[in-house]
Amino acid sequence: MTMSLSAELWPDVQPEAARRLMLAGVESFAKRGYHATTTRDIAGGAGMSPAALYVHFPSKAALLFAISKYGHEQTLALVEAVAARKGPPPERMAKLVEDFVAWHARRHTVARVVQYELQALPDHEYEIVAELRRRIEQLVRELIVEGSENGDFVVGEPKTAARAVLSLGVDVARWYSDRMRKTPRALGREYADLVLRMLGASPS
Repeated sequence: MTMSLSAELWPDVQPEAARRLMLAGVESFAKRGYHATTTRDIAGGAGMSPAALYVHFPSKAALLFAISKYGHEQTLALVEAVAARKGPPPERMAKLVEDFVAWHARRHTVARVVQYELQALPDHEYEIVAELRRRIEQLVRELIVEGSENGDFVVGEPKTAARAVLSLGVDVARWYSDRMRKTPRALGREYADLVLRMLGASPS
């Protein structure tokens, strides 16, 4: 990842040094795991002294929280934007899955940290992120319920179906890499078709 990507990922984080630390934290957590990463690893990756980290983040856990919170806020905004659109549920679901999968593929390193290091967060910070996750799941579940009531979807349990839809997208971050020939957008379209079939709808 590059510093220009850090500005794209965290445009409202200031100063630039804080974004550099977040980027270095993502790379270190993805490579070593949260618990095996030291503040020295993170500071070194950002080209700073270990003491410089504490100027912007009071702890390693605070840095992880910032990364995780921003990532979940971005995906929540993505889901909210699609859920608020007009159109039949299958059309909106296809767009939601396409965008959700593409986000996790395009930002796969960040997404791995955001999605798979949750348990390392302190309790209070974990609850804040968990609430963001519940809101994302609720929007997907509501869309599935709407489609079921319209006869567009055929599902037994909307809550389970919503979790399955989101799990498919989240898992992309685990295996996707920049060496893949398939673009994030193309992968998103394929997953959208798979999800519509899973929900009992015909892909467009």
